[in-house]
Amino acid sequence: MAACYLLVLLIFVVAGASVEGKGKLSSHYYKSTCPKVLSIVEAVVASAIKKEPRMGASLLRLHFHDCFVNGCDGSLLLDDTSSFTGEKNAVPNRNSARGFDVVDNIKSAVENVCPGVVSCADVLAIAARDSVTILGGPNWDVKLGRRDARTASQAAANNNIPPPTSNLNQLISRFNALGLSTRDLVALSGSHTIGQARCTSFRAHIYNENNIDSSFAQTRQRNCPRATGSGDNNLAPLDIQTPTSFDNNYFKNLINRRGLLHSDQELFNGGSTDSIVRDYSYNPSSFSSDFATAMIKMGDISPLTGSRGEIRKNCRRAN
Repeated sequence: MAACYLLVLLIFVVAGASVEGKGKLSSHYYKSTCPKVLSIVEAVVASAIKKEPRMGASLLRLHFHDCFVNGCDGSLLLDDTSSFTGEKNAVPNRNSARGFDVVDNIKSAVENVCPGVVSCADVLAIAARDSVTILGGPNWDVKLGRRDARTASQAAANNNIPPPTSNLNQLISRFNALGLSTRDLVALSGSHTIGQARCTSFRAHIYNENNIDSSFAQTRQRNCPRATGSGDNNLAPLDIQTPTSFDNNYFKNLINRRGLLHSDQELFNGGSTDSIVRDYSYNPSSFSSDFATAMIKMGDISPLTGSRGEIRKNCRRAN
């Protein structure tokens, strides 16, 4: 009987610890320790986007690329050190990840008011949400309370961030491995309604593939030469219609075979996600709602909480 009671108690304690662990992220996490954090971040993000509308997409992408590599822990922001090679120069980020100066500005503004309180990982999560809302997209309550990693991994970034050459099965598998559903995949891919991509990311799609509108391909070819090494960093908007407005035109583009990346058009290419793309193209409110839900789920990927990690003073280096 005593053993049975002990087993029940153990199950209760373990279950309670699990619930507590999941509950450590909260939209009110800084309510008493840094009540102005949301308004501080929003002001810096708004200023940056006003100067350069593309910056909203860049900040959103940083949050994605952070969360997909060992969880949402701010590791992407770390510069290389003598003890590790960071993620900034991994293939998915080299010459394309940007906005680090804006993150520095946000962190500095927050530190001036609440020194040593708000993590860089949380700064990324808030800045991503603000970028979306400022550009006309949905709003959501950002869960906070993440702590910052003390190290980073270039190898993990190379292996875990889906490349633009991914097929549908590879995309679904990668997202599923992180606890994100196929619907989450399609919704989160809708972030490509803003931002730009480099020629090297879409060259093969516009020259070698058939599931692309011919006039769209010709338009993109004018600024992206066929030869590798020529114009590699030339930019094109991911959404040809409204590249600085967060809307559902991305999905309309896919239906018209005007997805810029191979991985974009894979979402509407006779596969299992075609119906979701159609739904979002017809129902912008459905897309907005699902995108907000998926962003919250993505923000929950393996955060460091409790005594794990640290609160960095400078997002570029561990304390």
